[in-house]
Amino acid sequence: MIAPRRFLPSISALLSFEAVTRLGTATAAAQELNLTQSAVSRQIKTLEEQLGVALMIRQGRRLTPTQAGLEYVGQVRDILNRLAQASVSARTNPTGGTLNLAILPAFGMHWLAPRLRDFARDHPEVTVNLSTRLRPFAFDGSRFDAAIHFGHEDWPGVRYLPLLPETVVAVCAPDLLSEPLEDAREIRRLPLLHLETRPRGWARWLGTLGETEDPPVGMMFDQFSTMAQAAIHGLGVALLPTFFARPYLNDGQLVLAAAQTTQSIGNYYLVWPEDRDETGALVSFRNWLAQQAQAD
Repeated sequence: MIAPRRFLPSISALLSFEAVTRLGTATAAAQELNLTQSAVSRQIKTLEEQLGVALMIRQGRRLTPTQAGLEYVGQVRDILNRLAQASVSARTNPTGGTLNLAILPAFGMHWLAPRLRDFARDHPEVTVNLSTRLRPFAFDGSRFDAAIHFGHEDWPGVRYLPLLPETVVAVCAPDLLSEPLEDAREIRRLPLLHLETRPRGWARWLGTLGETEDPPVGMMFDQFSTMAQAAIHGLGVALLPTFFARPYLNDGQLVLAAAQTTQSIGNYYLVWPEDRDETGALVSFRNWLAQQAQAD
């Protein structure tokens, strides 16, 4: 639902306010906007009256934003830029456009990236930009249209598309074990590598074997990639998602330490803000991603 009109200033007032805040005087803003100086001043006065708050401090010809004005103008610029981008996309590419996607490093590199070529072939009208974000963030004020999330449905203000659970395998360097352990519980005698975001990973893995004691402590890592490199160099046994471990197993850098697998502590999701209209690019990507996850 759109907010009441009293909370929706005119585009002209917002443009005048943004220009004055950036340029410092109504005269400079008027020249940029092709308006008169008095028209710009009236727009700002009308905006302040509508909001019921002072946005500018007048010092001679100089106009300086108040604290409220500084906070407001940042959001105004973001909204104006998004509106301009949306207008261009609607005019030039109504079914496509750009999708800015926040990804998790391991999932993005080893599961999503190898499949994106197929999406680019089937949807040349959509450009997907990828950036790494390790934790949930506020979509408001960000440039992201969607994100990959791991865990549970605990990201506020978003909609969810479930993708797949994270299934993990125990792997290590060939020098550490020449073949998988017949009794997977014996893995406790080897150095175990741990991940910050999965602190109970080994406890859950061993728990499926009937082990109730806490696993041995070991080196701690913040990302799968660094933990995998530690395992490759013989520092211990790592629990890696199957999609992440597969390339290292195929080329022989890592081997299975045990045949036991277990489902991890959460699932992967595509999430997007529930308070924004869905663009054609998002709809195309979401539908394609759902098909990929189902096939996987």
